[in-house]
Amino acid sequence: MDPKLLRTVMGQFATGVTVVTFVADGEPAGMTANAFMSVSLEPPLILISVRNASRFNQWVKEGVCYGVNFLAETQRPLSAHFGGRPEEGLALPYCFHEQTPLLEGSLVQLVARTVDVHPAGDHLLYIGEVEHLHIGEQRKPLLFYSGRYHQVHARSPGVEWSGCRDGW
Repeated sequence: MDPKLLRTVMGQFATGVTVVTFVADGEPAGMTANAFMSVSLEPPLILISVRNASRFNQWVKEGVCYGVNFLAETQRPLSAHFGGRPEEGLALPYCFHEQTPLLEGSLVQLVARTVDVHPAGDHLLYIGEVEHLHIGEQRKPLLFYSGRYHQVHARSPGVEWSGCRDGW
């Protein structure tokens, strides 16, 4: 199988963009990821796919919490920053739920505790049980399709929205 062709084919599946946040050496850190999915409602489980070479793997083990932040289209610079293209002077809007870093202003913030890690080729699949979730201000999501960012022209159905720190 030609890896370039496979990457092109997989790029035809439009995804949202997330930043997975965690604590590395006592400091907040993150990585951009679009390999995210809901696994189960009962119990509430999610899955992220992480490259074997990622530093995430040395810090997040079974029992350790991490955050998943669904990015709004206005947060594109954060996607680039956490994807390895840092922007000089970019403010990183961390907020915390207990000791787990999250990104203020995200559409959604989840905190999950790692319950299992499965090797899968050149990646590790992290299954996490959702312990906290927060819906932020209603805005358009950041989308990734065919190797580029795109915009959605629809709005989410009515949901109660609140700010990052409300209720914390």
